[in-house]
Amino acid sequence: MKKKFLSVLKYIFFLGLGFFLVWWQFSKMTPDQVSQFKKSLANANYWLLFPVIIVALLSHISRAVRWKILIEPMGYKPSTANTFYSIMCGYLVNTFIPRAGEVLKCSLLSRYEKIPMNKLIGSVLVERAFDLVCYFIFIVFTILIQIKYVTHFVKQTFLQIFFNQHGLQGWIKFLIFAAAVLLLIIIVRWIFKKYAHHRYIITLKGYHIGLKEGFNATARLKNRGWFIFHTIFIWAMYTLEIYVGFFALSATSHLGIAQACSVLSLATLGMIVSPGGIGAFPLAVQEVLLIYNVPNVSFGWMIWGVSTGIIIVGGLISFGLLIYKNKKLNETKQTNIAENI
Repeated sequence: MKKKFLSVLKYIFFLGLGFFLVWWQFSKMTPDQVSQFKKSLANANYWLLFPVIIVALLSHISRAVRWKILIEPMGYKPSTANTFYSIMCGYLVNTFIPRAGEVLKCSLLSRYEKIPMNKLIGSVLVERAFDLVCYFIFIVFTILIQIKYVTHFVKQTFLQIFFNQHGLQGWIKFLIFAAAVLLLIIIVRWIFKKYAHHRYIITLKGYHIGLKEGFNATARLKNRGWFIFHTIFIWAMYTLEIYVGFFALSATSHLGIAQACSVLSLATLGMIVSPGGIGAFPLAVQEVLLIYNVPNVSFGWMIWGVSTGIIIVGGLISFGLLIYKNKKLNETKQTNIAENI
């Protein structure tokens, strides 16, 4: 009961955080920015959103095929259609209740493909561990392809924080910052030793073990080449979704693949912060665009709206098709059995 209450409380908190970010983002906008926001969306080329939708759907289909590759070594071969429908239903629920969709998609696939639930959950954990590593690799890739720009940005930010003309001298600020980081490291180390047997500490320590197991499981896959291909394809489609979306607005039409990688890197965190990325996703996109001197608010909301719309509509349709397809399949089986008798 207590655990369920804490889960509900956590969900309400992050949902509230999402709505707060929406309010905060719009409340700090000047009348000119509000006018620019409305004008930007009014003049957008919405025809270019159709390729964005296609690219997004391709990433979801590829994710379904990749999940199948993880399941097949266990001795099960689920249909691509059922796997895809289950994933879309999971995304739909995740939009409103974080992580509940992961359980739902396993439950649906278990029901219609007769695969043990615990094995499906294990495959999802391996997939998530691998995705986390891929996300960090993607961030490093994003930095490397813009190393000069990133170096300049970090240098300017460092100088602005520590060596401006106001307040304390730069070297004093730097010493305070270094001391704070050192103190934080000491406190974290002390907590890990003092409460080594606490369940949260054990969970944190177990993350690197989970990542290692995820890589080992991937290395043992018979079709690991296809698994890696679909992983790269998924991230490529995510990036292409942002890149094609740039051309829908005149304010972002000059941006390229490198900028799309930067947007995706930070926007992914926005999807984690609040349910369905509400508030956090558009804000993250806006902050990245400001780095490239593009003070545009509407692009983040447009991409978030398209992505969320695909998940809601696609999830509802997938749920209906999942029931209809398997009902028809069961009826056909029953007919064949009756004829054989």
